[in-house]
Amino acid sequence: MSWDDLRTVLMLVRHQSLAGAAHRLGVNYTTVARRIRRAEMSANQVLFERLTDGYRPTEAARLIAEHAEEMETSERAMARHLLGADSELAGDLTITAPPLLIANFLTPVLSDFTKAFPRVSLRILATNKRLNLSRMEADLAIRASSEPGDTLTGLRLCRQERASFANFDLAKKITANPEAPINWIVYSARPDVPDTISPEFPNNRVHMCFDDMVAMIGAAQAGLGVVRMPVFLGRTSAGLVQVPVLKPQNYEDIWVVGHPDVWPSRKLRAFRELLVMHFKKNQSNFIC
Repeated sequence: MSWDDLRTVLMLVRHQSLAGAAHRLGVNYTTVARRIRRAEMSANQVLFERLTDGYRPTEAARLIAEHAEEMETSERAMARHLLGADSELAGDLTITAPPLLIANFLTPVLSDFTKAFPRVSLRILATNKRLNLSRMEADLAIRASSEPGDTLTGLRLCRQERASFANFDLAKKITANPEAPINWIVYSARPDVPDTISPEFPNNRVHMCFDDMVAMIGAAQAGLGVVRMPVFLGRTSAGLVQVPVLKPQNYEDIWVVGHPDVWPSRKLRAFRELLVMHFKKNQSNFIC
């Protein structure tokens, strides 16, 4: 079997649907189906049961996937070591970071890097998911975390705090009448009013609950309530000001992390240097 066919069997074992395997491989589902038929012909046996709700792997498919996974691990280790030994300021570089951190803070770094190193092609993955750096889903990750992770090399960029923010009109009302009811816009993962509210603001209630911080910022800008958020985010969101309803609290540090194999790469080192410089220059944006 070719490596493409072996890898396709592995992905179909993992995802158990043509669409899931195709998405992971970056091909269409008909290509996955064709490769699976070809693999079954090479193995001279059925590798998957075709069911209405997906593809169920046989023991033969699981055996092939087990060996293909070992090959995949070796291939990725080789790719990581090649990238780590790369001394050229050219080629692809994939960075992942939370969308709001990119939009509200990191764009100057991206601009400076592309101007300084035009032969490097930046790929930015804006996501709050923790991508797997061992599998080379990204070369460097910028994360808010208490620690970088046991298997990764990390550099702490800054500490940060969070506080309460509201639009100008609501902030004036709160200052003028601290005992009036205060509406809170809360995140669905923490749907209650914060328990560290200053005692001079005794009347608090949940007004709206969201599952997305971008939507919460929009609601706060519209004057619908007070939002607890990282200080840098409140300060860089137009129309919002900090209100003393909530005393500033420590929040997760911001790190840049990478796999030890790729950390020495000249491209990665050049990006980190600009990143560190930008955070040092603007560290006051993250704390009160």
